[in-house]
Amino acid sequence: MTTARVISSSTSTALKPEKSWHHHLTIDLFLTVLNRTFLHPFVAWMLPLSLRAQATPYTHTAMQATIAWASLLTLIYILGLISDRIAYGAAREVDLSDEVIVVTGGASGLGALIADVYGMRGANVAVVDVRNVEEDEAEEKGIVYYECDVGDRKQVEEVRKKIEEDLGTPTILINNAGIVNGKPLLDLSPEEIERTFRVNTLSHFHTLQTFLPGMLASDRGTIVTISSVLARLGAANLSDYTASKAALLALHSSLRAELARNPQAQNIRTILCTPGQLSTPMFARVKTPSSFFAPVVAPVDVAKEIIKMVDRGESGEIAVPLYARWIGWLGVLPVGVQSIVRVWSGVDAAMANGIMGKTMTTEEDEKTS
Repeated sequence: MTTARVISSSTSTALKPEKSWHHHLTIDLFLTVLNRTFLHPFVAWMLPLSLRAQATPYTHTAMQATIAWASLLTLIYILGLISDRIAYGAAREVDLSDEVIVVTGGASGLGALIADVYGMRGANVAVVDVRNVEEDEAEEKGIVYYECDVGDRKQVEEVRKKIEEDLGTPTILINNAGIVNGKPLLDLSPEEIERTFRVNTLSHFHTLQTFLPGMLASDRGTIVTISSVLARLGAANLSDYTASKAALLALHSSLRAELARNPQAQNIRTILCTPGQLSTPMFARVKTPSSFFAPVVAPVDVAKEIIKMVDRGESGEIAVPLYARWIGWLGVLPVGVQSIVRVWSGVDAAMANGIMGKTMTTEEDEKTS
C-alpha cells in the first residue's frame, strides 16, 4: 500500500500542470474568439439569413437589428482593406524558390524560429550571427550560417558578397539581432551604450545600405524591422535598449517614406514588428503585471505573424499582444493618468528583478536556455 501511495503521488506530481488552467485565458484569446465569431462579417450575416429562413419579415426588429449589425461589420472590414491598400499598396508576389532570405541574429530565439521554418520549406536562408553553428546542424536545417557582427559595416559588406556567391541576391531581410544590458543609466559604461546602439540600431543602417540596392535592382524585396513595444514606452533600467529600439521606429517610417518616392521601389514591402515581452531567456525573470491584460508572448506566435505577412508579400505592422497595438494612445491621456498606469503596470520596476546587471543578446538566448 505504501508503494502504491508513493507511485500515485509521483505520478500526480508529474502530471500536475506548471500553471493553472485559467493562466492561459487572456484578453487576446477572447478577442480572437470574438473576431472569428460574433465580430466576423460572414458569421454576422448568418443571423439574418437564419431568421429569414424561418420566414421572419424584414420589418421585424430582430431582422433589422441583425442586418444593421452585419452591415456595420462589413463596412468596417471594407474600410480597413481600403485603408491598408492606401497606406501599404498592393501585395507583391512571393515565390520562395526565387527569394533569398537573410535573418540577422538568427542562430537562436525568434530569429532561429523564422529561419528554421523557411529552412524546412526549402527556401534559400542565410543566417547572419556572431554565434558559430556546426556544419552538421546547418545541413540538417537546410540553412547557411555566416559568422558576422552586424554592428560592423565591413563584416556586413563581406558577408553580402558571400551570400550572393552562395545563394544569390538577398530579397528578404529580417533585421532581428538585438542586445539588452538591463542596467540603470548611471551604471552603464560608455562601451556598453555604444555596443547597444551598434547592435540594435546601427546594424539596421548597415544591412539596409548593404542589401537594399540589390532589392532595388531585382525589383522586389521585403524588409522586416523588429523593434519593441518598449520603444513607445521607455522603462527604468532600460534606457539604452529602449532608446535604440525607439530609433528603429523613426528609421522604419523614414525608410517607408523614401521607398514611396522611389519609382524603383514599387515592389519592395516593409514590415514593422513591435512585440511585447517574449518568453525567451533574455526576459525570463521579468514578471508581467497581468497575465490577462499583458500576457507574455511566445516567440512562435510572433514568428507566425511575421512569416504570414512575408509570405503574402504585404507591408504592415505587427503588434502583439493586444495592448501593444494601442499603447500609443497612452500618450494621449493626462500625465497623471499615465503615471498611474506606469505604476500599476510595473513597467519601471520589472527590470529590478529581471536581468539587471547582466548583458543579454539574441545569440545568448540559446546558451542560457
